[in-house]
Formats: sequence, C-alpha cells, structure tokens
Amino acid sequence: MKYFFLFILASLSLGGTAQTVKILSYNIHHGNPPAKPNIIDLPAIAKVIIESEADIVGIQEVDINVSRSEMVNQAEKLAELTNMDYYFSKGINLEKGYYGTLILSKHKIVGKRRYDLPMPVASENRSLAIIDVELPNGKRVSLANTHLDLHEENRVAQAHFINELAELYSSPLILVGDLNAKPNSESIKVLEQFFKRNVSSNGPTFPNINPHSEIDYIMLLDNVDFEWKSYKRGKENEASDHLPLFAEIEFK
Repeated sequence: MKYFFLFILASLSLGGTAQTVKILSYNIHHGNPPAKPNIIDLPAIAKVIIESEADIVGIQEVDINVSRSEMVNQAEKLAELTNMDYYFSKGINLEKGYYGTLILSKHKIVGKRRYDLPMPVASENRSLAIIDVELPNGKRVSLANTHLDLHEENRVAQAHFINELAELYSSPLILVGDLNAKPNSESIKVLEQFFKRNVSSNGPTFPNINPHSEIDYIMLLDNVDFEWKSYKRGKENEASDHLPLFAEIEFK
C-alpha cells in the first residue's frame, strides 16, 4: 500500500493533471486605430492583451522604428506594457526599420526559431516564428505565429511548409495568426491535414466593424488530446482593423 501511494504522488508531480493554456491572436494594424488615421495607440492594444489574461500572444503587423508608427520599437514597447517576454520575427525591411510579427509570453521562453515562408509568386516576404514555453508545471508547449500572404498560391505553399515542420513535433504545437484565408479555402484545408481548428464557436474576425470574413485562427497540431475550453472573438473593435481572437485550451 505504501508503494501505491508513492506511485500516485510521483504521477502528480510529473504533471498528470490537465494543463490549461490561454492564447490570444491579434492583427494590430501597427497600433493604428482605423478611425484615427494619424494616431498610434499601443496602450489600447496592451489593454486588450492584459484583459484577456492570455499566457501566450501571437501578434501580426508590428513595426520597429518606422515613421508611420512614431519610430517606436513596438515589440519592445508592447512587452514592456504587458510585462511579458517577447520574440519578434521580421517579415520585411521597412524604411530603416522592420515590419513583421511578435510573440509575447507570460512564461519563460526556452526556445525560439524563425523561418522565411516560400513565395512561388513574387510578393511581400512572410515569416513563421515559433517559440517553446515552459509552463508552471514544467511541461513545454510551442506556439507558431504567422501572417500568410495575400496570394492563394503562396498561401498554399506556406501551409504545406508549416505542415512539414509540424511533422517534427511530438509535443503540443499551437498555430496562430492572420492566415488571410477563409475556412473553405485550399490553404486552410491543407493545414487541416495536420491541425485542428474550432468549428463550433468560431466566426468572422475582419473587418473590425460588422466583420464578415474569418481569416484569423488559433489551431492545434493533432498530436495530443485536448479540449477547447473557450474560443471566442474579443469585443474590442476600435483599436485595430481586426478583432482579437481568444482561446483557452486544456491539454488532457
């Protein structure tokens, strides 16, 4: 009997209970509220992030040292405003600065990687950023953040590239981003070969007023047992031209 109880205690210490992770994906339009063309309001973006209580956040359309956004390092500033760790992934050089995506994390980032995505058709360069995060229970989860291209041919090639990387993962991998594609598009169908997306409480995320297009997603690699505890669009519709997208995921 003594050994039985020792076994139970050991199982609990190894993280045998379910782990919940809160995720936010948000295209922030370089911090420019659509109704205010000459205004940059990063505190409004930070407020959305803080109020979501997200553990990990994938952000698209982030400027670093660009004149239209007041020459601010938006990645560094948002990390400061939210008190989170961060990883910026450049898409393109812009003026004397950069434009790309950002990942914020409440928890320790223990790994980070960046990939240029394929471009069969000439277009603006896009990247895929992946971080590994150590959760409070010692378990690790990876999050990939991207902003896919406007051309469907490029998006399909980019989706295949993401799937090829995903095959390397045995631990949880969450994919978030502005995928510039509706649910019935070929690129989303390609991703669904490896990733599960929410099809019960999902909805349009663009534009911010009277949204009609679902192009922002939070997906999970189909290699672990999980449950969508929550999946919803945020109510903030003034800070950006997209709605924020939130999910709470429970890993079994």
